[in-house]
Formats: sequence, C-alpha cells, structure tokens
Amino acid sequence: MDYRIVVSPLGKILLAGDEEGLQLVNFQEGAKPMHPGGDWVQNETAFEQAAAQMAAYFDGRRQVFDLRLAPEGTPFYRRVWEQLQAIPYGETITYGELARRVGKPNGARAVGLANGRNPLPVVIPCHRVVGADGSLTGYGGGLEIKRALLELERRHRDVKAGEQMGMGW
Repeated sequence: MDYRIVVSPLGKILLAGDEEGLQLVNFQEGAKPMHPGGDWVQNETAFEQAAAQMAAYFDGRRQVFDLRLAPEGTPFYRRVWEQLQAIPYGETITYGELARRVGKPNGARAVGLANGRNPLPVVIPCHRVVGADGSLTGYGGGLEIKRALLELERRHRDVKAGEQMGMGW
C-alpha cells in the first residue's frame, strides 16, 4: 500500500491506498494516529488528487470530494458510508436519522459503530453525525477535530451564503 502525509490546518493527515483507490485517511495528531505498516511504501507523488482536494476543502473551495475510493467494510458499513456522503456540507444529522436513512430505524448504535469504523474521515464526512440532542459524540480523530471540521464547514458555508446574497464577505 502506498501512503503520503499531507499537512492541514488540523495537523498532519495520512493518506493511504493502492491502485483501487484511497483506502485510508488518518489524522496523525488526532486521538488515534496510525503508523504505516511494514509493507507500506511512502510515495510523495501518490494521491495528488486527494491531496489537492483536501487542501481545497480546508480552504473552503471544495464541499464534496470526487475521488476513487476503496474503503474496506461490510455491506452494511458501506451503506452507512454511502449515506454519510449524502449529508450536505455544513449540516449535521443524528445517528437516529442516519439509521432511518439506511433502513434500520432502531439501529442508531449499529450506524454509530459503522460511522466509527469509517476509514476515510473528511472524504466520507462522518463528522457530520451528532447525538440525538445535537451534542458532539465520538470521533476517531477526537472531538476537538470533529468540532473544528464542523466549525470550518459552517464558517465557509456562511461566507458562501453571504456572497450569494451580495454581501461580499
């Protein structure tokens, strides 16, 4: 597997995958940093599109990623991850709502587990899922990173909305 480290406003991010696509995004300075495996190869030219789209996301110029993804997971996890990608930029939904969207109305805990196993945070925006009362709950990179991602999206969404209304923020 090839990997590359990119720098973001939230610290270093590990990107990893193979010819099938991007398989892993990990906040190296978050709650669960990941170390490349012994058979991984550091390749600073790998994942050029992913690195560029990440930079554009953090700059507020990209709201949706357009990358070849190859996350590994069960069919249920993949269904959850697909629904995560449908949550609009700058918005949040609850675990209960996500469970309803995947056809498991009583499965908030199961979707929470699938959400927690998302290997492609930011790209598959699991940070947009919150507790039933709107509170921030678990995030693989840590709650501070989740909070920062949501704030970044809200800030850029509000600026874009102001520009569209002619406010020129």
